[in-house]
Amino acid sequence: QVQLVESGGGLVQAGGSLRLSCAASGRPFSMYAMGWFRQDPGKEREFVAAISRSGSTTEYEDSVKARFTISRDNAKNTVYLQMNSLKPEDTAVYYCAAAFLPIVTSVRRGPRDYGFWGQGTQVTVSS
Repeated sequence: QVQLVESGGGLVQAGGSLRLSCAASGRPFSMYAMGWFRQDPGKEREFVAAISRSGSTTEYEDSVKARFTISRDNAKNTVYLQMNSLKPEDTAVYYCAAAFLPIVTSVRRGPRDYGFWGQGTQVTVSS
């Protein structure tokens, strides 16, 4: 079991930046690939970014490439999502998730691949 707690959400103007953090506890953090997802009310949960156990592999949803950066600090048991040049369409509840993957360089994009989820943090981008 791993417990995840997100923080860093808030209200920001379009073009601004936020950094989300997700602190993990429980089983060793380095055992898990990590992902960020977002969800608007009435919509399906959407993949945003993922990072491998080692941090050497990252993937992004096309609309956030070049604006968002996912990173992790295994010593601090924390994964981050740096979000720059935010747009109103980035408004959503953002969730971090953990996936137990045996290969340290693997990542996953599908929410069903992730077994553990945080409670979410709201990001609102005003125009």
